[in-house]
Amino acid sequence: MNSPSPTTPHIAFAALRHPGFRVYFLLSALSMMADNIEHVISYWVIFQKFHSPALGGFAVISHWLPFLLFSVYSGALADRVDPRRMIQIGMGLFMCVSIAWGLLFITGTLQIWHAAVLLIVHGIAGVLWGPPSQLLLHDIVGREHLQSAVRLNATARQLGMLAGPGVGGALLLLLGPNGGILFNACLYLPLIAWLAVAPYGPKFRAAGSVVATRAVRSLRDIGQALKEISHHRVITAMTILAGAASLFIGNAYQAQMPGFAHDLGHGNVDFSYSMLLAADACGALTAGFALESRGWLQPRPGTACVLAMIWCIALGGFGMATSYPLALALLFLAGFVELSFNSMAQTLVQLDAPPDLRGRAIGVFSMFANGLRTFSGITIGLVGARMGIHGSLLASSIVLFIAIGFLARFGLAARRADTEGQA
Repeated sequence: MNSPSPTTPHIAFAALRHPGFRVYFLLSALSMMADNIEHVISYWVIFQKFHSPALGGFAVISHWLPFLLFSVYSGALADRVDPRRMIQIGMGLFMCVSIAWGLLFITGTLQIWHAAVLLIVHGIAGVLWGPPSQLLLHDIVGREHLQSAVRLNATARQLGMLAGPGVGGALLLLLGPNGGILFNACLYLPLIAWLAVAPYGPKFRAAGSVVATRAVRSLRDIGQALKEISHHRVITAMTILAGAASLFIGNAYQAQMPGFAHDLGHGNVDFSYSMLLAADACGALTAGFALESRGWLQPRPGTACVLAMIWCIALGGFGMATSYPLALALLFLAGFVELSFNSMAQTLVQLDAPPDLRGRAIGVFSMFANGLRTFSGITIGLVGARMGIHGSLLASSIVLFIAIGFLARFGLAARRADTEGQA
């Protein structure tokens, strides 16, 4: 495996030494904040209007299904065209969705099918942003500081997720859902404008850079990409880990957060509800800055599996918590370990992937890590409609814990195989 040597001196926040990454970090956080403001406002309106856990589950399914269907295409396309333009298109779609929500709220004409369409479009915008944004990191910081860039990029997203609930709750209180969602649409503009002039992408790459030329146009091409990636055991192990976490839990519990808040005695739009939404994002943000500054938890398959198992314990405990302070603490812990194992898995995939396979490897990882969240809407949301969201979250956490236990042996074996191969 090509991960950094343990003896390499750690440079705290190495990616931030690149001026372009500093701008991208801030604007990515702003765009993710806008994404989460939309979730806070739209999920609240949907819950108040329809009171349906099943609709909350569908919100997860419709949001992540495009990642399952199109992530490999998106990653392969970003390898062949300018990833900046793909991200700009995604940001434009996000803006259109926020504006459409606002018009429906203002006119009082929101129906279930409106929500379904907008959530699907939102998911398509996300898949146009996800894999290309990972490819762009290589252009901005290069391979030397890639681990730092991946972790800080994940931290920027968590920073947006942390700020989103707070700002979204404030907008609900100050402007109401109508004004809040329309204001939110403007927050995507800075990243769109910067990408128009940022000196990255194919035209700015060094002469002789390896560029993928084979397109992904069919299911057969996706199958070929999966076959190529299967020869890289670390990539395979981390892709399966991310996929299992997304399949059984993902972030489906966030779509059900109004229900959890109600059962914890905080069912109104107030600071307590916003804190519940922000707790795991706060934990993830803490992890990003703490690990990046100290150089702890270097990327290893076995470590990623252990952290993922701790995540299962934290979320299972949250599902059964009846105390509001305990629920906050468990969500904080869940956020800390989630960022740790997810960024670790993504770093291992990017570092181990050959240059001519990088886009497809990232696309496959995204298909598993994000696309399989589609079915977490079933395990948490639709099953929750039958047995309760608390029981469904606990059951999903237990099943995932057992699955990761089996996978841990494969991950550790992959690490040993790579180490022996380098000897």
